[in-house]
Amino acid sequence: MPVIKSAKKKARQAKRHEERNKGLRTRVKSTLKKVMVLSKTDVEAAKKFLPEAYSVIDTACKKHLLHRNNAARKKSLMARQVASGKTVAAAEKKAPAVKKAAKAEKKVVEKEIK
Repeated sequence: MPVIKSAKKKARQAKRHEERNKGLRTRVKSTLKKVMVLSKTDVEAAKKFLPEAYSVIDTACKKHLLHRNNAARKKSLMARQVASGKTVAAAEKKAPAVKKAAKAEKKVVEKEIK
């Protein structure tokens, strides 16, 4: 616990600032997660949501919750993820072929062991 009067005041201010910033910090994280999930499931929806996500990150940067380089890095990450455009449907089409190859390889290894 602070003893000096100015330290007590600073602790009170820090507590208020923490409560004030908590909502925006949570919003930044949830927005980032939402874009990542949308980029894997629905690319078009992710592209439409991207400007809103940029706005949230820019606001956090303006209020000094994020460093400007950190904000730029997050925006770049989201843009790359959305631009890659890999959907779950494309991954599901590829998955059976991979499973069959793995199964065939497993049989070969089992035959070699016997």
